[in-house]
Amino acid sequence: MWLSNLNTFFVIGYPIFVSVIWITGSLFFGLFRRQQRQRRTRLTPQTAPFVSILVPAHNETATLESAVYSLAKLDYPHYEVILIDDASTDATLAMMQRLKKHWAATLALTIVALPVNQGKANALNQGYQVAQGDYLMAIDADSLLAPDAVSQLVTTLAENPRYGAVTGKPVVRNRTSLLGRLQLLEYVAVIDLIKKAQSYLTGNITTVSGVLVAFRREALDAVGGWNPDVLTEDIDITWRLYRHHWRVAYEPQAICWILVPERMRGLIKQRQRWARGGLEVLVTNWRGLFTAPIGQRWLLAESVISNIWATLTAFGMLAYGFQLLFLHSLSLDGNLLVLMFILNGIQFTIGFFASQYTAQLKGPELLLVPIYVLYYWLINLVSCLLAIGSYLVNPQRTGTWRSPDRGL
Repeated sequence: MWLSNLNTFFVIGYPIFVSVIWITGSLFFGLFRRQQRQRRTRLTPQTAPFVSILVPAHNETATLESAVYSLAKLDYPHYEVILIDDASTDATLAMMQRLKKHWAATLALTIVALPVNQGKANALNQGYQVAQGDYLMAIDADSLLAPDAVSQLVTTLAENPRYGAVTGKPVVRNRTSLLGRLQLLEYVAVIDLIKKAQSYLTGNITTVSGVLVAFRREALDAVGGWNPDVLTEDIDITWRLYRHHWRVAYEPQAICWILVPERMRGLIKQRQRWARGGLEVLVTNWRGLFTAPIGQRWLLAESVISNIWATLTAFGMLAYGFQLLFLHSLSLDGNLLVLMFILNGIQFTIGFFASQYTAQLKGPELLLVPIYVLYYWLINLVSCLLAIGSYLVNPQRTGTWRSPDRGL
């Protein structure tokens, strides 16, 4: 009995605890933002700084045209777009040249063609070298920006000179499959709420979103741009900014519509890469557990606990299997299970109504909550275990990238 109770604590207790933290922090974040709704800084055509938007791409003929169209329709007055072709093997470079000609009258567009595929971080660094802006933005080649996204991000940076970077809110746009709809719920009920909770409770966030992030040029100069020797350049640059005493903010009013994997294999690979990026940050920044500002220590500690939870949960599930097969008994704390589902239901409801308008959510999405709860924790567990295993087998992994397996 004691073994079963211990397993239940590891498997269910941690999700309950973090759900309470996310719900509490995001609610207070929302209250704080309502009190601070009036922007202190208002950008005008005369005061708006020049922004360079970097768009790295590798084999993105299916998505690049719509992404550039959204950039051409921004309401920001002073910006340029830099398209970086990372040695694509399809017609991406030819499409870039065609788009430059098509938008020549209305959009300042520069093309950087790289001869060798060396990954997203290297592509961003190459675009960074030719960028002219006081602020730089990085977006994915399948991202569609809301017209006011750049204005929202730049205003946030302008209001606080200690912000080295600010990230926006991704919203899933391919939601015809069950996996796509589950990720839609995840982005509004988990990722958005986590960033809001982290922002309010610690004053920091674990990572910027690589699909939409803006940097102050002097902050990028301080850290030397993006690091090509890591798998997740967005997580890495967040913590290098922290080490150089910059702050990183979250601006949920800056909306970016994204595509997500619609095949389980592609989703697991993506989440394994995210989890491994978190491990690389821990290895690189472990001293921060003792020396960093208190908010950053909490974020690092939470990452450590998440990996411990994944490992212990794996052993706990093996113990459940042993009990069922050899002892012909299985004891679960039904009260904890019910509490977990209730808290996750509350969490999703908060995320649903907070994002209902911006994410164009519909009421029937609520029916997916029970599936979503199991999906999220299972994906989190599997990706974390795979990341730990891959890191132990091969600590040094760098190199090229591939277009996401979206199943389109």
